[in-house]
Amino acid sequence: MTKPLSIPLDSGVLHFDLEPGRVPIRRLLGFASRIGSQRKFLLVSKVLGKHYPVSPLMMSWTYRALARSVLDSGTGQRALWIGMAETATGLGYGVFEAACREGAGNGLFMQTTRYHLEGMPRLEFDEAHSHATDFFLYFPAEAQAQELFRRAEILVLIDDEISTGRTFLRLIQAYQAINPGLRKVFIVSLVNFAKTEDRAKLEAQAGVPVEWVALRKGNMHFEANGDEALPSAAAVNVIGNGCCKKHLLAWPGRLGIKAPIGLADNDIRALQSLLAPADSGPLLVLGTGECNAPAYLLGRELERRGYRVKVQSTTRSPIRPGSDIASVCRFEDNYDDGIDNFIYNLNPDAYRSIVLCHETPLSGPLQERLDAWRAIGARIAIDSSTGHAKLHFSRSG
Repeated sequence: MTKPLSIPLDSGVLHFDLEPGRVPIRRLLGFASRIGSQRKFLLVSKVLGKHYPVSPLMMSWTYRALARSVLDSGTGQRALWIGMAETATGLGYGVFEAACREGAGNGLFMQTTRYHLEGMPRLEFDEAHSHATDFFLYFPAEAQAQELFRRAEILVLIDDEISTGRTFLRLIQAYQAINPGLRKVFIVSLVNFAKTEDRAKLEAQAGVPVEWVALRKGNMHFEANGDEALPSAAAVNVIGNGCCKKHLLAWPGRLGIKAPIGLADNDIRALQSLLAPADSGPLLVLGTGECNAPAYLLGRELERRGYRVKVQSTTRSPIRPGSDIASVCRFEDNYDDGIDNFIYNLNPDAYRSIVLCHETPLSGPLQERLDAWRAIGARIAIDSSTGHAKLHFSRSG
């Protein structure tokens, strides 16, 4: 028995027929109108830590719930876990990490990316409804990881939400061209609103068994209001310049992660020395773009030490203010693309301190954000010998 729900937006009305689920839909989602996309609405996740501030504890619960649902179906060995850029790269890593903690072995995590890495072989596909449609999945850099990449038996595809599944089908087919031995696919999401016929089409064309995992499922239909006079963000550019970004990218998810990434206690203690005491007020830990997993890792460690923490991330996705988007902050990206980035629902005065996690070198746009928010910068680097992260801190001014 499904339950109907209608959500009015500036751009139209979202209609849902929701299947029964244990998590209330309003606890999982807010709603907003998109700019510059074929799809005029956005599902604003309240557990993802992207467009909405979320506690690390809630994020951890979400990752564990999804990972256990996959592992309960009998997989866990020789699996390739893929998080979808931009929004679900942190979600993908979190589910992979949770699966490892629950006993999954011989797995590999990868994330798709919009960035060009000169000379690196890759699979290419697109996401037709996105604000920026081109995505790449690179081959792992390390030989053992590349062997698993080419011979994985299980493919676990992870996104925040699913509306049709067409992007996943394109990725599955591109991957099968280099790994015809694939025997099963899991499609994992926070919410799944793909229609029954869309799911059936994907399953038929994939040619291997497909299992769908989500916290809530149902059908969704958007009724556009056809009002072209709605305000838009003029001249918002979300397409990068296509230059090689190797020198800017420190987070290893794009080239393969075989085990959970750890943070050094010394680094956390060094950050604590820059922060007010844990009982003085809440903290916000911000990720940047595709590199949002480190913000979760750092936020989780601070939360374990008694701090009240929220996690969020910047994004290149343009969204209209209104509905569940209370505020919009717009600034230049930190990947040398010269494009607009955004942070939503941010009230700097609500936090005692803001920590901005980034993988790129400190740049003019980053320094501007550090100064504007009176924030602490935390640049992440990976120790190639241990696979663990090192944090380098900087202060505004």
